[in-house]
Amino acid sequence: MTTQINANSATIDSIGRREFMAAGLAMAMTAIPIHSAHAVPAHFQGSMPTRKLGALEVSAIGLGCMTMNGGQYNPPKNTQEMIALIHLAVDRGITFFDTAEVYGPFVNEELVGKALPKFRDKVQIATKFGFDIDANGRRTGGLNSRPAHIREVVDASLKRLNIETIDLLYQHRVDPNVPIEDVAGTVKDLIAKGKVRHFGLSEPGMKTLRRAHAIQPVAAVQNEYSLLWRGPEKEELAIFEELGIGLVPWSPLGAGFLTGTIGPNTRFDGPGYTDYRSFNPRFTPQNLKANMPLVELLLTWSQRKEATPAQVALAWLLAQRPWIVPIPGTTNPAHLDEDLGALSVRFTPVELREFNTAFAAITVHGERLRKELLVMSGQEAPAK
Repeated sequence: MTTQINANSATIDSIGRREFMAAGLAMAMTAIPIHSAHAVPAHFQGSMPTRKLGALEVSAIGLGCMTMNGGQYNPPKNTQEMIALIHLAVDRGITFFDTAEVYGPFVNEELVGKALPKFRDKVQIATKFGFDIDANGRRTGGLNSRPAHIREVVDASLKRLNIETIDLLYQHRVDPNVPIEDVAGTVKDLIAKGKVRHFGLSEPGMKTLRRAHAIQPVAAVQNEYSLLWRGPEKEELAIFEELGIGLVPWSPLGAGFLTGTIGPNTRFDGPGYTDYRSFNPRFTPQNLKANMPLVELLLTWSQRKEATPAQVALAWLLAQRPWIVPIPGTTNPAHLDEDLGALSVRFTPVELREFNTAFAAITVHGERLRKELLVMSGQEAPAK
């Protein structure tokens, strides 16, 4: 993802995370010793470990494809370069790829559909339905999980993805107008027809999750979870463990904040595009400055673990539960390798307690989403 730095017009994509830490953070975060900005990434070697999302076995780290051309953080990247990046991910052992009809809309699924067919027997592809988007890509801004619409979306997604079966199909957000029993029942029927293998939910209310799971076993929930948002620890992780459901954290690097490459003077919009972080409460100038102690903690531990802040953040996440599979997104091959290097970073139980004790002294400032998006999270479906 590209982040514009007004002070020197540098971008993360053009100079890379490590170089940015040496240049941008020296300017913007003078309270942090500059030697801590020169972390050398750990490198992952060996065969890719796997984890279970319910009955679905996937690589321990997946690849979120949204930023490649979805338009949320940066302008769409060159299609051939992104296809090459996806191929590199397969070569590195990643088997789990995440997209959605709403990314673009449609164009991100089309990109994945161009990149992965020849690897079909090696990979698992996840996509999502749930927003009200017509066949021409027009969005109402609302949600739509009516059974007829789900079937239409799945048929269209299969065509764009160039596959016969979706490995993991999520409801992107709970529809407040459609009983979850109708949604789960529709997906169950799609599984019986061979169009879908596994069912997932994203940001559901926990009562809705239990109701859905009773109709069709839920393999995975995709919720935000990272050092910048630890909300799932309140009750969700215990429920996932009870039900045998895996967790796929979206934004596991806090929309780039946990990479250590965003400083208090970072601004996000660039010519010709609008970065969604420019409207995110966490990324206001005031909250960026207030949240710098978390970056300082990651930089301290990156020195200690001989890794980068991004690798420490991902390694911490992987250490929370064996059924957590983060899906960091990137458009940069070097960042792909950096993210995979997190698999070589280990926390001992003593180190985890020490890290969490230090984190407990830090207050994270700013809501995680804008109000109109936040109301879609944790929503309960109406009664049947």
